[in-house]
Amino acid sequence: MTSSSDGLTAPYALVRFRRAGGATDAEPVLGLVAGDRVREIGPAELGAPDLNAFLAEAPASWERLRRVAEQADGTWHPLADVTLTAPVTPRQVLQTGANYRTHVIDLVAAGRAKNDPRPIEELREWAADMMDRRAREGTPYFFIGLPAAVVGDDVDLVLPSYSDQHDWELELAVVIGREAFRVAREHAMEHVAGYTIVNDITTRDLVFREDMKEIGTDWYRGKNAPGFLPTGPFLVPAPFVPNPGDLHLQLTLNGETMQDATTSDLLFDLPALISGASQNMPLLPGDLLLTGSPAGNGIVHGRMLRDGDVMVGAIEGLGAQSVRAVAETTDAPAGRMHAEAGAR
Repeated sequence: MTSSSDGLTAPYALVRFRRAGGATDAEPVLGLVAGDRVREIGPAELGAPDLNAFLAEAPASWERLRRVAEQADGTWHPLADVTLTAPVTPRQVLQTGANYRTHVIDLVAAGRAKNDPRPIEELREWAADMMDRRAREGTPYFFIGLPAAVVGDDVDLVLPSYSDQHDWELELAVVIGREAFRVAREHAMEHVAGYTIVNDITTRDLVFREDMKEIGTDWYRGKNAPGFLPTGPFLVPAPFVPNPGDLHLQLTLNGETMQDATTSDLLFDLPALISGASQNMPLLPGDLLLTGSPAGNGIVHGRMLRDGDVMVGAIEGLGAQSVRAVAETTDAPAGRMHAEAGAR
């Protein structure tokens, strides 16, 4: 597939890409996008030995790339001639649950027990009160994802055959810069290097254990199949996203809008999330912190992912990703199909 900067408003951003005509199993290289052109960058341009070391110095380190983006030498290639993949390779992926007010209210209504006597509007009002109380008095809810599930939209999303309940969850993701450990809210944003897009795919019927309901949620099985974290394609510097608390998010499925919201509906804002997540373990340069998904998931629409579906997830100023879903075939387990797709 070719690459496009449509929807990317930043003067420049980081990517990882493969050149057209190169070896299909070649490792992606780090690149700088400016407009509709891209060039490879390395330690000399970064002023650091690798991407994570560069991000550890953000936001100050971004100024080095501004000068590179302004160069007009022959090292640039048309963006349409390369294939973009996930822009980061995080050591840790932290995910935030139940963090959009409307989303949680919709989930409560969709999961209404058959013997619940309350009218649906009363149930929604109860859920709204619960969310407002949680925002006032509670703390964010975190769980961990597997970095191995992080891929670009250059590979197909293989829908594992063990379920037909695979769902989409478009999310704004924070890319950590300087290490954050037990930081206060008022200093939390100092540890943000940039932002990217993540679609947090979820297998709904595996989230809760039927064999041991007392244990609660099973996020490992529900969210960590191969390729279940399509990420990118752009890593946008934090200085170019002045108001991450009011960004428009939209996900379409085969051209039909499913999710359409803004980050202003977050129960816990970004400083609260970064501070809260850092209390237990240090957040490291290049780590991903997913901020939650807004209303409009498949479980509410009554429509889960199917073979051939195409999801386009866009976040204001961060560009867009296009992910095609394909059914797992009986002769190729999802893990092998994912590996083969990544080599295309």
